[in-house]
Amino acid sequence: MIIIVESGSTKSDWVVLKKEEAAYYETIGLNPYFHSEQEVSAAIMQNELLCNLASDVTKIFFYGAGCSAQHLNEIIRKGIAAVFPYASVHVDHDMKAAAYATFNGVPAIACILGTGSNSCFFDGENVVEAVPALGYILGDEGSGSYFGKQVLTDFLYNRLPFAMQEGLVDLGWNKDKIIESVYRKPHANVFLASFMPFIVSHKTQPYVMEMVKNGFANFLKYHVLSFSNGKDVPVNFVGSVAHFFQEELKLVCESEGVQFGEVVRRPIDGLVRFHSKNIIKV
Repeated sequence: MIIIVESGSTKSDWVVLKKEEAAYYETIGLNPYFHSEQEVSAAIMQNELLCNLASDVTKIFFYGAGCSAQHLNEIIRKGIAAVFPYASVHVDHDMKAAAYATFNGVPAIACILGTGSNSCFFDGENVVEAVPALGYILGDEGSGSYFGKQVLTDFLYNRLPFAMQEGLVDLGWNKDKIIESVYRKPHANVFLASFMPFIVSHKTQPYVMEMVKNGFANFLKYHVLSFSNGKDVPVNFVGSVAHFFQEELKLVCESEGVQFGEVVRRPIDGLVRFHSKNIIKV
């Protein structure tokens, strides 16, 4: 029995493969920057149905945000291995998941626009990054945390459109609660990105349209166009932000001379297809 996991900072999608069958499970996002080995194990153990399969699992392929160095990957690997003692555990970066999930035989740039953002070039064999992912404080252009931070900043400065300003007030948000969540509670990036449904519900607001287009333009500038072939190959996207704003994303790509490819909201299905065809060389 094989498990494939795709984990962002907000949630993790788990697919258990047994012969021709696939069963789907979910846990919180597991990120070695924010979770210890023990916290990883504890989070998995909250899904009782998943844990009941532990003795039958032989291989686990985990792709996650923050899994960009061996010492970080070990945090995730050991946390998983504590729950699945009979499985060999392979941990790698979520950029590989994006590259594998969107690959259709043509070299392309794969991008993540979800809670955070990142990009890589994939030719079918090699995954290459042009610039590092700097996280929600220094980077994450065009992501949920990036847009959430901007909306909350404008909210606290009383600069949002009236409907959005009053909407956040009606939801009970104020300076004290926001400061507490950003500066004193863990996982501030997830908190900031949690405002994306609110932003999507106001996507017809000119404020939101301008913010989103500017954020996507910055993402293309700092990430996609950092590749020497950024305008020569298709550019594919995974993540909920890309999904909900794909029309705006396409327009920005066209205006920047970037070849807009496909948008995949949940990369796990494409990841399963990739592994099924390459069982399991990666």
